[in-house]
Amino acid sequence: MITSAQMRAARALLGIDQRELAKLAGVSVPTIQRMEASGGNVRGIVESLTRVVDALNRAGVELIGEHARSEDGGRGVRLRQATPQPARDEA
Repeated sequence: MITSAQMRAARALLGIDQRELAKLAGVSVPTIQRMEASGGNVRGIVESLTRVVDALNRAGVELIGEHARSEDGGRGVRLRQATPQPARDEA
C-alpha cells in the first residue's frame, strides 16, 4: 500500500511535519511515528493506513506503486531500486 520511505518523502514534498500529517489524517502523532519507523511496507490498522493515504492524496501527493505509471501531470519523485556501485580502490 505505502512504504515508510514514501510516507516520509510525501511529507517532505508537502513541507509538513508528523504532527501536521496526523492532523490531516485524523490519527495520532504516535501512529504516524510508528508507521514511519516500519521497515518497508507500513504496517498498522487498515483504517489508519487508509486515512493517511487519503490525506496525502487530498494534499496533492500521488503515491506510485512499484512498476506503476503516473497518469496525472505534475512534478514528482520516484525512488528506484539502487544500482550497486563498484568498489573504489583506495590507494
